Amino acid sequence: MLKATVTLRLNEEWSTTEKVADMVGQPWLFLEFFSSELNPQTDKEMKTQQHVAWYSRMDGNGSFVYEVSVPSSFADVGAVVVENRFSSEVFVSDIELRHGREPSAVTFNCSSWVTCHAGFNERIFFPLKSYLPSQTPKGVARLRETDLKAKRGDGRGERMLWQRIYDYDVYNDLGDPDKSPALRRPVLGGEEHPYPRRCRTGRPRCKADPSSETRASGEIYVPRDEEFTARKAGAFLTKKVTSTLSAFTTAQAVAGDRRRSFPSLAAIDALYEDGYKNKPGQQPDNLERYFTDLLQRQVELLLKGEKEEVKEDIRKVFKFQTPEIHQKDKLAWFRDEEFARETLAGMNPLSIRLVTELPIVSKLDEQTYGPGDSLITKELIEKQINGVMTADEAVQKKKLFILDYYDMLLPYVHAVRELEDTTLYASRTLFFLEEEGTLRPVAIELTRPKSPNLPQWRQVFTPGSSVTDSWLWQLAKAHVLAQDTGYQQLVSHWLRTHCCVEPYVIAANRQLSQMHPVYRLLHPHFRFTMEINAQARASLISADGIIESTFSPGKYCMLLSSAVYDTFWRFDKEALPADLIRRGMAFRGADGELELTIKDYPYANDGLLVWDAIKEWVSAYVNHYYATASDIAGDVELQAFWTEVRTKGHADKRDEPWWPVLDGHESLVQVLSTIIWVASGHHAAVNFPQYPYAGYFPNRPTTARRNVPTEAGGEDMRAFLEDPVKVLLDTYPSQYQTTLALPVLNLLSSHSAGEEYLGVQSEPAWMADAEMRAAFVKFNKRMMEIAETIDSRNKDPELRNRKGPGVVPYVQLKPNYGDFKDMTSVMEMGIPTSISI
Repeated sequence: MLKATVTLRLNEEWSTTEKVADMVGQPWLFLEFFSSELNPQTDKEMKTQQHVAWYSRMDGNGSFVYEVSVPSSFADVGAVVVENRFSSEVFVSDIELRHGREPSAVTFNCSSWVTCHAGFNERIFFPLKSYLPSQTPKGVARLRETDLKAKRGDGRGERMLWQRIYDYDVYNDLGDPDKSPALRRPVLGGEEHPYPRRCRTGRPRCKADPSSETRASGEIYVPRDEEFTARKAGAFLTKKVTSTLSAFTTAQAVAGDRRRSFPSLAAIDALYEDGYKNKPGQQPDNLERYFTDLLQRQVELLLKGEKEEVKEDIRKVFKFQTPEIHQKDKLAWFRDEEFARETLAGMNPLSIRLVTELPIVSKLDEQTYGPGDSLITKELIEKQINGVMTADEAVQKKKLFILDYYDMLLPYVHAVRELEDTTLYASRTLFFLEEEGTLRPVAIELTRPKSPNLPQWRQVFTPGSSVTDSWLWQLAKAHVLAQDTGYQQLVSHWLRTHCCVEPYVIAANRQLSQMHPVYRLLHPHFRFTMEINAQARASLISADGIIESTFSPGKYCMLLSSAVYDTFWRFDKEALPADLIRRGMAFRGADGELELTIKDYPYANDGLLVWDAIKEWVSAYVNHYYATASDIAGDVELQAFWTEVRTKGHADKRDEPWWPVLDGHESLVQVLSTIIWVASGHHAAVNFPQYPYAGYFPNRPTTARRNVPTEAGGEDMRAFLEDPVKVLLDTYPSQYQTTLALPVLNLLSSHSAGEEYLGVQSEPAWMADAEMRAAFVKFNKRMMEIAETIDSRNKDPELRNRKGPGVVPYVQLKPNYGDFKDMTSVMEMGIPTSISI
């Protein structure tokens, strides 16, 4: 006798009364179990008859019980087929199966939606034991392939929200040419603009531009199981609405003039003070009541019992929270020391690189853009470092470092300058490594390329001794910071994590069975990534969206990310050690061990601890399931997954020679560790510091709106000499841009309820295997040891890049359990397992 207990829930749209009324007494949930072995007499699949599972109890979830007699020849159950004949989709949490009087149960961890649409309402689930394709029990081999085929689809038609089909498409849905020619955007993906692929939705093409897909009128399709859970959706919606309220009321006052600058630095500070609170009662129709009621209606079903807390959240957000950098030190934004420190420990510690030769030379065509040799000469360097060594000695001793956005930005300068209320330069920023291990900015070079009407213009700015030079230096820093903030958002964050990981998610679901051990290893690291990316395409990175409206370089933001993908992105350099070595920030010593070029480099110091822990865990996992290298090379699903990542997910780089070949344990461990690192540690390091550092925008402006006055001279220079503060404020984002950007940065920097953290939450399949359970316990212990090490480092006064007066401790890569009670900073809640925000 087989007895199965099914735990499920219905769509949240159903009320409790409706659930009970429709579930009790009606036959709608049908189960069919398959033996892991073929019938010994017929050599065909052996299965139970399809029987109904009857309602048992309601305890927040519905429980259904199924019982059926099976012959003694019926071996271990290898699969179950669930059919949903209800009038709504159901979420099957798990199925617990008992065979006769055996005390132990077989568990199917389903965690999946089963649709009610005829022809698609049957689902296959497998037990927790993982199998390589060659090891698949014969009784369920066909079902394994059938389930994969169902997720691939046929590449035709528009996807429906209830489907679970994974397929690829180019980024052709960012523009809206049918609405306005000004909203036309180039297709990203293909020979002209190489780019990773996104999930195919199949929406109709635009009439004005057949190469573009029409914008979604509602939710953008992602496979049903990739959508947010009810808890995540409720928390995300609450945060999304509440984080925009401050901006909404402030923006009303400036919407009539989107170019209006802040009148003073004090006015910027007032954004974060009680005196600047927007009073809802002063607005027409009482905005607080309006938004409170709106939010209640939206999340009533999702946040039962939490309505008062939601209202309180809304009451609190009629001012902006003081960002951590400004809370620690009101003048941090002005200090060169902080400017330099953040290249190693701020929100974008992935751009700085070692200078290996002088002069610094561009690779761009001089005929098109003008001379490429940098004006930051050896003589200037030696003057700025006070002659402590020659420039050549500084290079030899690995003392010079650079933020180099010259070649990347120079081709876009003239186009960006055609946009309203913005400007752009190509830039180089040079730093010198002091004896105590901190960086000091030496010089900033800003360049405007030549054009048919104008010669090339460029100038080097230094931390001068005169008042005039000091203010020009601040203006030059503002331009560099805007570029670095834009690069952080578009490349370090969006491109290298969100965008490049989505193809891995699609390929894994198309080619790796749910019973494949590699699928079960990677699956938690893909949680909610496709959904958050779809929401980004809807409002953040779309034409005239938040990113284009508030970040440099405006409408060319995504085109710039495509150019960087084309020239810079390589999978084999996405592993942390490889990335550090590529930038000259680390090297292999004589003993083969990795050494950091700057010893106090918080991102690298902490990141390498996390990387090593990930790799140790992955090594144990791979060694457990693959006895030999031939097992890896002969794994048809694994090889199909990796081939599809290269040829479809990253199709524009399919023929690059640097793609790893999965031919043994070392290569497989490296590939899997890289994917996990990018989805967890890399993303955490660049995502959660956004509001703490850029929330106070003089510290990290998102765009620059005015040319430096020395470029044009004349009236610009006279205005600068008369009021340099006003020129600086006019260079910063406008009031309108600020009120758009701050809520987004706040939202992106938040942790959601129900978040899962690296090394904390385990998967049922891991816990069902004694060896994997022990390996994960070891991984968890190692992560908590890392947390203690990071705490110790942040208390060490010798580590000046993470400890000192007004210095924000580096906690972005500190493992934790995500408990708000343990949090002193949003950055130290832990490392989320996946890209879920």
